[in-house]
Amino acid sequence: MTDPSPVVEPFPEPVRERLAAGAFVLVDKPRGPSSHQVAAWTRDILGVDHTGHAGTLDPNVSGLLWVGSGPALKLIPLLLEFPKRYIALVVLHSKVATKELERVLTEFTGPIYQTPPVRSAVKRERRVRTIHRLGLVEAAPPRYLLDIVGDSGTYVRTLAVDVGEALGVGAHLEELRRIGTGPFREDDVVPLTALRDAAEKARGGDAGDLLKLLHPIDEVWREFPTVVVKDAAASALAHGAALARGGIVSMSRSFSTGATVALVTRSGVFVAYGTAEVDADAMKGSKPGWVVTQTRVFADPARFPPRWGARSSERPAAAPTDA
Repeated sequence: MTDPSPVVEPFPEPVRERLAAGAFVLVDKPRGPSSHQVAAWTRDILGVDHTGHAGTLDPNVSGLLWVGSGPALKLIPLLLEFPKRYIALVVLHSKVATKELERVLTEFTGPIYQTPPVRSAVKRERRVRTIHRLGLVEAAPPRYLLDIVGDSGTYVRTLAVDVGEALGVGAHLEELRRIGTGPFREDDVVPLTALRDAAEKARGGDAGDLLKLLHPIDEVWREFPTVVVKDAAASALAHGAALARGGIVSMSRSFSTGATVALVTRSGVFVAYGTAEVDADAMKGSKPGWVVTQTRVFADPARFPPRWGARSSERPAAAPTDA
């Protein structure tokens, strides 16, 4: 007869509440395991049903991996809009003057065409990615350390090869580490061993360390322009509607047509996010029409009872606690 499985102590209530509301961890992925495996280990450490990651790192790449659980998984499309920052060790196949390398690096700053590597899991078709920064950090020929900031989906391995071809000598990527994703930096990451220790400590009654590692979801959506909406508009949005100009209360800052915006209640509850059909100035007008479409609902619709269809003489249904 085998021994029964050990009983796992539950987390204290503050941790359970954070996980239920949606939380994410910035894991320091080591070289070796896949991003999927790291997300699975995080799931097991936290004792949750599902986790997901944003921005896949190849097994031999280390660094910042965003891993979310619960409602935070709905934010993955927002995470994919953030640029990524890498430190890359590139090996040139022949001697090149440093000034010539620096000159060629400037040619790869801005929009560039890329084709995913043969081993990539995505369809191999040419696409445009923007390189926001491509600088030389250190030179120890034939190895060069590069600081790279690029759009999500930038293939750094392909970039290294393309730089080598532009130099006429060939090159390959020897090592890569991601040190940033949008507002999140390398200083924020935690090794899986430290996350496990914090979880065990929390199950023993001291949840302080784990709560510091479980980031709330507002750290993601607050990076985007915020549109505050009326209570009736919030109810409609929670049930999948687009946003009309008349439902707007205020906006946090300027934005352009096509921008992703967060849609929140007067009390700051995140309801949905969507695509702006007009810029911020045009949203302030009085002309009727849809101004935010392609919305993706984040809030639980049950918290926002439908308000449309009531006779004007009737008072709208009671607002949810956050309206």
